[in-house]
Amino acid sequence: MPHILGQRIRLREYRKEDIEEIRKWVNDGTVTSGLHDLFQVPQSMSMTESFVEMRMKPSHKEYGFVIAELDSEAYIGQVDLQVDWNNRTGAFGVVIGNKAYHGAGYGEEALRLLMVFAFDQLGLHRLQLDVISNNERAYRCYIRCGFTEEGRLRERIYRDGMYLDFIAMGILRPEFDQDERNQVFRKLAAWNSQAT
Repeated sequence: MPHILGQRIRLREYRKEDIEEIRKWVNDGTVTSGLHDLFQVPQSMSMTESFVEMRMKPSHKEYGFVIAELDSEAYIGQVDLQVDWNNRTGAFGVVIGNKAYHGAGYGEEALRLLMVFAFDQLGLHRLQLDVISNNERAYRCYIRCGFTEEGRLRERIYRDGMYLDFIAMGILRPEFDQDERNQVFRKLAAWNSQAT
């Protein structure tokens, strides 16, 4: 799989050595509290190994990328895209697992690069995601990237003694095309694909 290069990061394939880095955050409640229910139960080593092995196999419906440092290719997090080809729609999840990179814009850069890939390379028309209302940092990132809140399931999630909303968000290709910030990433990704 070709790498998608950004300003500070690259989206690259999963590797066996990523298992050790994933294990550092996958059972850390400060990282997983804003993620889906799958991460609310202890993750065993075999679960992590199976996940990475699955992501290492080619698929035309699921595209998995590690968010890595541009030069060293060291693991920062991951972004996974599931494609519904019948409807030209992609649903994704993203996590910055390495807490040293939280709040520094790495998630936004990864998301914009993935959007270029989804709209320009795969030809999708729509991207969507879900976010839990306590994950305010992610919600703000998605809004900056052009996603629109499309609906809420009120108090659908129970975490840490509280009921939280489950928020559905989406972006259409014409909305992505109109955002000048996305054009910067579109040009950057195109330049890097020619350079590699």
